[in-house]
Amino acid sequence: MLSVGFMLLLCTLEVQADDRSDAKQQVEFGITVAERGLWREATYRWQRAVAIDPTYAAAWNNLAVAHEHEGEFESAREAYERALALEPNNLSIQQNYELFREINDRTQP
Repeated sequence: MLSVGFMLLLCTLEVQADDRSDAKQQVEFGITVAERGLWREATYRWQRAVAIDPTYAAAWNNLAVAHEHEGEFESAREAYERALALEPNNLSIQQNYELFREINDRTQP
């Protein structure tokens, strides 16, 4: 009985690893197209990444940057907060969010 439970755990871990790999590919492709100025495609890729793996903080961070770039400030704030909730000690996410808040809070009434 113990070996069956162990096999189920291994299968679950493999699926999670595959999901993270698929999400990572989406993130990387999103970065490539964002560097070319194709923000709509980048946003789509990062949305797919967080749909595949909702625990992927880097994908949430990149999605926040894309929303911010498109002027979707509430969506950006939500994505930054999600990224920070997942990785509260990630300095890159912290810096991006602080800069976003500094600029957004100053420009919003």
